Amino acid sequence: MAHMGKRLRKAYEGIDPMATYSLTEAVKLVKSRATAKFDETVDVSVNLNVDPRKSEQSVRGVVQLPHGTGKTLRVVVFARAAKADEARAAGADIVGEEELVEEILKGRMDFDRCIATPDMMVLVGRLGKALGPRGLMPNPKLGTVTMDVAAAVKACKAGQVEFRADRGGVVHAGIGKASFSEKNLEENTKALFDALLKLKPQGIKGSYVLKSSLSSTMGIGVKIDLSEVRNS
Repeated sequence: MAHMGKRLRKAYEGIDPMATYSLTEAVKLVKSRATAKFDETVDVSVNLNVDPRKSEQSVRGVVQLPHGTGKTLRVVVFARAAKADEARAAGADIVGEEELVEEILKGRMDFDRCIATPDMMVLVGRLGKALGPRGLMPNPKLGTVTMDVAAAVKACKAGQVEFRADRGGVVHAGIGKASFSEKNLEENTKALFDALLKLKPQGIKGSYVLKSSLSSTMGIGVKIDLSEVRNS
């Protein structure tokens, strides 16, 4: 922990950086030490025993956090006619067709989630280079290519979180704000772990979940004791 600032050194007082803590205690420690002048996001990182280079070990999914994320997501929907009206009524921030594709190709990226009806994917496919690297490309496996655009929009607005293992097999996800109660942060974290465990690829040898930590935007990271959640 070289070059650690005074504020972080103080935040780590009383914490063993090599120790693991129960989820309840980890939440308490991170929440109590999130002292920035804004409402910090609480994040979970999970190291998985997978090789994302192998398609059969790719871990990607969505989870509906029971207490939301504390963030207001801007949702864009590609749809026509009645489906476009349904998306607007459900709270979509941006709804469009060809003209929206052109705007995004020109650099418009003022949204956090992208949903499309199946018939629009011929158009949306042109946006692969713009949306793909940002993880925004609609995907039927994630429920973002669907005819039920109203349900998809409402799920996004209600706290649905997309996650995927990066090249190192690590999943990062925001599970709430430091202002959330300890109980709500704990339940959101458990919901993420439940979703991850259900996606365990077949053929994994040894533990699937290797290690995990909880942290806040400007605060400390605390290692979580995985005895409650590890799927051996």
